[in-house]
Amino acid sequence: MKSKLQLLASTILLLSLISCGIYSFGGVNLDNRVKTVQVDYFPNNARLIEPSLSQAFTVALQDIFISQTNLDMVKSGGDIHFSGEITGYRINPMTATAEQTAAQNRLTITVQVRYVNKYEEDKDFEQSFSFYHDYDANAQLVGGVLDEAFQVIFERITQDIFNASVAQW
Repeated sequence: MKSKLQLLASTILLLSLISCGIYSFGGVNLDNRVKTVQVDYFPNNARLIEPSLSQAFTVALQDIFISQTNLDMVKSGGDIHFSGEITGYRINPMTATAEQTAAQNRLTITVQVRYVNKYEEDKDFEQSFSFYHDYDANAQLVGGVLDEAFQVIFERITQDIFNASVAQW
């Protein structure tokens, strides 16, 4: 009985994959000619400057393509190309205490991205991506607090960029 259920499940899975056409288990939907990706340095053009932000974001964006695709990272002439700038870096109070002071602050980072696909120009875009991280208002946004904020924000923004460009979700 168990083997019949396994056979039935396998058949259904196989038929569903065939009926969907070409499917990539990595979620990447790119022309077969695309072999390289280029991620330019993202300068911080926000009003508030955090010295490590540009380098950290650029590396995070490169890392997602290295870890989730088999594309080669190149410095110029990439088949797909990402450029842009950090346009927003702001800290706002979010919740108040009974003493009318902030209990939490929110760091929001916004990035303007230009995506160019050498082989599928209709998929090119220029778009803004943004995300935030809330942290205790008594904490200073340095060291581990800043690292955690960057990790949370970059994970979301880079995944959103990845989905919009090569996963096309």
